[in-house]
Amino acid sequence: MDIRVHGSTEPAATQATAPLLTIDAVAEALSVTRRHIQRLVAERRIPFLKVGKFIRFDPAALNVWLEEQQVEPARPACRGRTASR
Repeated sequence: MDIRVHGSTEPAATQATAPLLTIDAVAEALSVTRRHIQRLVAERRIPFLKVGKFIRFDPAALNVWLEEQQVEPARPACRGRTASR
């Protein structure tokens, strides 16, 4: 999943100088609430930048973070009898 800058057709990571994203922009892109992003920031579970008193997000860093969050499917457990006898 690529985070895209509002109004752009290119992935943000490929833009020469991708603008930093706000909490609201990240929340919208991830389909979560603003409060959820604020909690991730407070717990330092998401990469962010402090610009003065403002919290901003680098789209490229968010894409890397999202890839790290991917959970692989579990291997199905054997439900039948085994032929071990």
